[in-house]
Amino acid sequence: MFYKIKRIAVKYIMDIAIKNQYFRKIARKVHRMVNKAYYFLITLGLTTDDKIILFQSYMGQSYACSPKALYIQICQMDEFKDFTLVWAFRNPDEKVDPDLIKCKKVKYFSTEYFRYLGKSKYWIVNVRVPDHVIKKKDQIYVQCWHGTPLKKLGFDIDDGNNAVYTKKEMADKYANDAKKHNFFLSPSAFASEKFRSAFNLNQLHNHDIIIEEGYPRNDFLFLYNESDVKKIKNKLNIPENKKVILYAPTWRDNQYKSGYGYTYSLNVNFDLWREKLKEDYIVLFRAHNHVTNNFDFAKYEDFIYDVTQIDDVNDCYIISDLLITDYSSVFFDYANLRRPILFYMYDLDEYKDRMRGFYIDLNELPGPIIENEMDLISYILSSSEIDNQEKFDRFNNKYNYLDDFDSSRRVIKKIIQV
Repeated sequence: MFYKIKRIAVKYIMDIAIKNQYFRKIARKVHRMVNKAYYFLITLGLTTDDKIILFQSYMGQSYACSPKALYIQICQMDEFKDFTLVWAFRNPDEKVDPDLIKCKKVKYFSTEYFRYLGKSKYWIVNVRVPDHVIKKKDQIYVQCWHGTPLKKLGFDIDDGNNAVYTKKEMADKYANDAKKHNFFLSPSAFASEKFRSAFNLNQLHNHDIIIEEGYPRNDFLFLYNESDVKKIKNKLNIPENKKVILYAPTWRDNQYKSGYGYTYSLNVNFDLWREKLKEDYIVLFRAHNHVTNNFDFAKYEDFIYDVTQIDDVNDCYIISDLLITDYSSVFFDYANLRRPILFYMYDLDEYKDRMRGFYIDLNELPGPIIENEMDLISYILSSSEIDNQEKFDRFNNKYNYLDDFDSSRRVIKKIIQV
């Protein structure tokens, strides 16, 4: 009953906040002050323990991305055998990966979580930490981020059509987090430049907080083997005789439902996809982690597999023959596999002009841009004939040239002194 009342109250407040920026500003300021006082009280008296490392991915949603890669590498290194490794999850009991036996799991946003934030020497995360968290001078905050940016971020957004934040509010959130950074991971000179501008690092820090050593999360794309592919396919019950399409669209800044969060409206005709493709293909559908609504694919059984809840998108990459995305940064990582990529941008003009804007010239993309669904089907059917190797060479030489099997080890050597 309490949680039902709380959800109704949050929805009511959010409805007002979305419509009234002045109210939103006051409400957020009060909320942050209360939370900051709470954090101060529950961490009062805690001293930093040099041998505690806290990991967090997508605000506790998953065991994935570069924090996972760095954690796995640390578990393999003798230098850290007497360290306490802590993972924060929204549902810690559901995280049963064998690797996690070596760590302590805590519930994200719980009192225990905040106390570990208060005493851990290292924070290794891939999204911003809560705004009200206070970092001590002797603590080390490693911002891994979660992808090479295609869409503009933070201070670089010219005029975003966001349902929850104004341009200034979004920039303030980035600045608040950036003030706490000690290290910021980057896979390339291009990404380093964009992170510096998006987080306003030039004004807040020296350039040396950027660690340009490739993305640890992509080590797996150079290390996996066929037994890994077979294991994942068996787990998902994917037939061996079908080609696998990974469809991974991003979220939309202007699609938001009070009390729930960002939603996503499917703008594809999966009946058409099934009619044209079912004989030779199956589709893995993966919604962005920001998206809160569920999708019912019951009528597409044995054709569409919802893999949104799979923690690590790398598992989806290595079993797929083709990636379809729109503006998601997943294609940067997937390009390491040198497999066909199609960019289905059915709302390109609106997205480009009214929401984010892009950092790169879309002509550089390692695959065709498609705005019509029938054209998309045609491209899928001919994807095996698409020879993009020269484009992949140019693209990877600019954006992925540091990715290999050993980025995690190189990064750890730079961020942790033992």
